Amino acid sequence: MAAKLFILAACVATALAQYGAPAYKPSYAAPAYAAPAYSAPKAYAPEPAYPPKPYSFEYSVNDPSTYDVKSQSEYADANGYVKGQYSLVEPDGSTRVVEYTADNYGFNAEVKKVDGGYKAPYSAPAYKAAPAYKPAYSAPAYSAPAYPVPAVYAAPAYPAPAYSAPAYKPAYKPAY
Repeated sequence: MAAKLFILAACVATALAQYGAPAYKPSYAAPAYAAPAYSAPKAYAPEPAYPPKPYSFEYSVNDPSTYDVKSQSEYADANGYVKGQYSLVEPDGSTRVVEYTADNYGFNAEVKKVDGGYKAPYSAPAYKAAPAYKPAYSAPAYSAPAYPVPAVYAAPAYPAPAYSAPAYKPAYKPAY
């Protein structure tokens, strides 16, 4: 029986050997991609370079109802260099003045504080260590009075407690 099975397997292998593996063929054609439907963006004209124009301005605010006090002044020359200053009153009452310049070297500001501001209305006292604890009353002294006291008023005498060591007695007997 094994011989018949071997012969059958050899015949099937010979029959299959004459055919090659099938080649892959897609069932549809690859899509054709069209060029985009929009045109390239137009080049923009560069912005014109305007020469710097000199200017000068200043303003100030002094509102007593809101305590808003500030001012600013600034000017620029024909080269584009800017110089100015501003000031404002800070919450502590001092005035902050900032003087600034902007030129080929960059922006530079110098901050100053003018007027010392308000004095603090209250300054905390210097730290002192807490005083040592003193009880409000002295502890009573339990000493024998100098005069004879009847036995009725004498302090009771109690014997000192005596404890015996507990004896260990297991509640069960081990099996071993």
